Amino acid sequence: MTLPRYAYLGPAGTFTEAALRAMVPAGSAEHVPMVDVPSALAAVRSGEVDYAVVAMENSVEGGVTATLDTLAEGEPLVILGEVVLPISFELVARPGTRLEDVARVSAHSHGLNQCRRWIAENLPGVVQVPAPSNAAAAVALADGSTEIDAALAPPGVAESLGLEVLVDGVSDRDSSRTRFVRIGRPGPAPLPTGADKTTLVVHLPSDRAGALLEMLEQFSVRGVNLSRIESRPRGDKPGEYSFSMDAMGHIAEARVSEALIGLKRTCPVVLFLGSYPAFHGEVTPVESENTDTSFAAARDWVEALKDGRA
Repeated sequence: MTLPRYAYLGPAGTFTEAALRAMVPAGSAEHVPMVDVPSALAAVRSGEVDYAVVAMENSVEGGVTATLDTLAEGEPLVILGEVVLPISFELVARPGTRLEDVARVSAHSHGLNQCRRWIAENLPGVVQVPAPSNAAAAVALADGSTEIDAALAPPGVAESLGLEVLVDGVSDRDSSRTRFVRIGRPGPAPLPTGADKTTLVVHLPSDRAGALLEMLEQFSVRGVNLSRIESRPRGDKPGEYSFSMDAMGHIAEARVSEALIGLKRTCPVVLFLGSYPAFHGEVTPVESENTDTSFAAARDWVEALKDGRA
């Protein structure tokens, strides 16, 4: 039996691979490391792999722009599921290195930013060297391909590379979490669970006062809560932005589908990036006037009016 192929930000040992292992049972998938998020998503679009697991947002740094921007352009892709992992780093170095010897430290740019305050307090004046991934920084340290003295690496990577841990539990916040998503090509949405998210990218109809409010009203009047909304610059139109957002609900629910209909009517671009189970598993509360039954009753009433039965 051919196993499904999953692309992820490599090399082995990254937080993204840990997310992949958390989402897909061991031995049931082939792991395909990629140099960056755009390459992982491009591999799904081309059919080189079946799925990709990529970071979507971090509780300290916010949205992962490489993921948000790559999903918003090109052939359609959808989110099929998500997982949230706690994030902390180990400061690793070659044997014999002391903390006071560290003049250059490397990690992924998001990793460096998530440890910005810790670095300032514990390694003042250190040169920060961005790497393709946190595990890649540790690999470069071990093989000497980059002139660095230490790396911020995922737990467990040091031992496999012959490095030593100088400090463990490195993070600006003990509660740091990163949300990872499983990406595939479009197909039927997973069945609603009652605890779901729908992810969208929306362009405003025009750059004028009130345009954002009009877009948000499509959700508010139907009782759809947005758990995340962030703007991203549109490369083709400087000064104009698209909005990436997560709505609490499933496209199969009338309140969500009606909101999408409203967006499609009023906004020039609406990208549907999937409805899928939310990691927290908490059922989304829905007011009685926004249930499927309420929407169906209202539609039946209008039909009765048209037929002269009401």
